[in-house]
Amino acid sequence: MIAEARDAFEIQRTRMLEDIAQLTRETRLETGRATLSGKTMAAMRKVPRHRFVLPGDERHAYDNRPLPIGHGQTISQPFIVALMTDLMDVKPSDRVLEIGTGCGYQAAVLAELAREVYTIEIVEPLGREAAQRLQALGYRNVVTKIGDGYQGWAEHAPFDAIMVTAAAREVPPPLIEQLKPGGRLVIPVGSQRGGQTLLLIEKRPDGKLTQREVLAVRFVPLINKTGRQQ
Repeated sequence: MIAEARDAFEIQRTRMLEDIAQLTRETRLETGRATLSGKTMAAMRKVPRHRFVLPGDERHAYDNRPLPIGHGQTISQPFIVALMTDLMDVKPSDRVLEIGTGCGYQAAVLAELAREVYTIEIVEPLGREAAQRLQALGYRNVVTKIGDGYQGWAEHAPFDAIMVTAAAREVPPPLIEQLKPGGRLVIPVGSQRGGQTLLLIEKRPDGKLTQREVLAVRFVPLINKTGRQQ
């Protein structure tokens, strides 16, 4: 039975990668990417997404759609996870910051590529469950924290790359400050009513910023302790 279950998930993972590749081709005019890198796709194949969803949702874990993970939060659709990861262009020596741990899935994907991943979650039960899950799966290069991600994680800055997995009203200034020259910040900005856009922000070696709109997206809001969007 265990072998059969593994085979079933392997088939689903292969289909997930095919769906990601298809959507990448379909959105190439917006994203500027007709394909995603081999390292990104390898990380997507390796991480067991079914271990990050709610009990009973395992059969849908590799469908290309978001799923609820409790506390009003979701695990993003695989295509968006893969695209945001690819935009980060993470290198094996990189120190990466993630804002919005959620269930821990995106952190696990980043951990397959980076030297260190620091991830912050404001919803305490989610953050604690994610920390336990990541430890159980052997991700020793992920450091978790319960806190306000808008402020970043100054004591471990600067970061080679930063990802925000919830939509902010504006780009948080602390994250810009904590990004290394030459680094990349990937963040959805906007409101659920007014629409959201995935941005790629690069800090040049001289400290100046360039910004590019990548794709229209829909994320849960980046919230503070009162539950309001930041």
